[in-house]
Amino acid sequence: MKNSMKTLIMATALTMATTGIAMATPSTQIWIPSTDVQGYKSLHLGIDNYTRTSNNSAVSHVYDLGLTAGVLPFEKLQGEVGIDYITNGNNGYDSQPLYFNAKFGTPEGSLFEGSPALAVGGYGFGTNRDHGSAYRTDQDVVYGLAAKTLPVVGRLSAGYYVGNDKLLLDVNGNKENDGVLLSWDRTMSEISDKLWVAVDYQGGDNALGALSFGASWAFAKNVSVIFGYDIYNEKKLAGKNTFTTQLDINFP
Repeated sequence: MKNSMKTLIMATALTMATTGIAMATPSTQIWIPSTDVQGYKSLHLGIDNYTRTSNNSAVSHVYDLGLTAGVLPFEKLQGEVGIDYITNGNNGYDSQPLYFNAKFGTPEGSLFEGSPALAVGGYGFGTNRDHGSAYRTDQDVVYGLAAKTLPVVGRLSAGYYVGNDKLLLDVNGNKENDGVLLSWDRTMSEISDKLWVAVDYQGGDNALGALSFGASWAFAKNVSVIFGYDIYNEKKLAGKNTFTTQLDINFP
């Protein structure tokens, strides 16, 4: 997600935008969280890069190294916790690069026959929580999601998020700390079971709002790479659009 707001607004804006892409990432689609949850005792290593499409962007490229672990031994209630090391070339933010996330969820069909998958969680829990700092990282986003897989169509997901109203602002410095979460994803088994595609959207004219789309190829049973593109709702806060590559490695 992105950078920050300006001076007040700019400072706030710049603070926001950089904080944006500096979000700790739970199990995701391309950009938004998904209802997927890591299995008990499993580990997931993610190496994500966001490369700007223009050198004129106020926000630099972003690098995210994340580790997520499954923590609940139940079939119908699953949980994961994670930590991310995120840098974006801004020394103020890069001096405290650790962010945390957590998620709890139920798989499809676990509550009753045909029930959707459900998930609640949070991300962007940064370690700089100093109210007087220009480089706060406590976006503190919490969300809820529901998802259902339909024959032929694929999986549809919808939800909502709310974040820190001191950081998630619009270009005028007004609160803009919530919005919808929407996605569609599907394994393209007609072509190959290794090919997965997705489109997702995070609402809000803040540092987090974006439309993203991409495809993933599984090079091995536990290794895949997503190739995607992110179009940000408010480029004055989030920076120019980005190409993203996301390497995912699972350890059972």
